[in-house]
Amino acid sequence: MKKNINNNDKLIRFLIATAIALLIYFGIITGTVASIILLIVALFLLITVLLNFCPIYKLFGLNTHKPKG
Repeated sequence: MKKNINNNDKLIRFLIATAIALLIYFGIITGTVASIILLIVALFLLITVLLNFCPIYKLFGLNTHKPKG
C-alpha cells in the first residue's frame, strides 16, 4: 500500500477518533446504534493513521502525502 495521507491528515484523524472515544466513554453519546456506528468510524480513522493509507482516498484518487525529495 502506498502512503496517501500526510501528517496533518493523521493528526486530524487521531483527534477525531479520540474525541469520539471520549464522548462514548463518558456517556455523552448514548444509544446502542449511534455509539456502535461512531466506534466503527473511530476505529477506521485509527487504522488509517497507523497504516498511512486511506482506502476512501484511493477510491476517489486523492493523495495528500507528498514525499520528501
